[in-house]
Amino acid sequence: MKRCILSLFAAICLLLITQNTFAQDTTKTDPSLSGQYQFMLSKSKTLYGAKLINPARLSGLWKNVKDTINTERKQLVVSKAKINEQQKAIADLKAQIEGKESSLASSNAKLNEISFLGISFTKSTYNSIVWTLIIALALALAFVVVRSAKHIHEAKYRSTLYQEIADEYQAYKVKSNDKEKKLARELQDERNKFEDYKSRER
Repeated sequence: MKRCILSLFAAICLLLITQNTFAQDTTKTDPSLSGQYQFMLSKSKTLYGAKLINPARLSGLWKNVKDTINTERKQLVVSKAKINEQQKAIADLKAQIEGKESSLASSNAKLNEISFLGISFTKSTYNSIVWTLIIALALALAFVVVRSAKHIHEAKYRSTLYQEIADEYQAYKVKSNDKEKKLARELQDERNKFEDYKSRER
């Protein structure tokens, strides 16, 4: 009786240790099914060319496989429902597009002609006329800008010349004024000398 109890206790302990080891081992491996399978093979022992697989690891892998299959099936059902909804929406959109295309074709037929000042033009003719006018106006504007730039350049040149002449005239006036003052001082000196000379003669 004691042997049976000891054997049962040892088996339970071994099973708990194995499950705990498997739980610890799986946390270190690739969590995918392929990774778990490879891990199980790497931890199994080979005896006479056959693999001895731990039942706890095998049952854990099988549980993960079933969970993955159930998850994939649920996602497949959801995906199929979405696909059906999208197909219905696509069919509705196709019907709307066909109706809009027919109305667009009739609108395009009306819009192909443009009336300007009571004269009807096709779009291509109207566009050609408009672009010709735009190009002509752009060329005229470029001509005016170039001419204006020339006149502005000429005005700046004339203004610079005028400023140079004004500066030279101002410098000349300053020099003339200085020279006039100098001559006046010299004349006054000569007058003073003449007065001294006259007073000495007397």
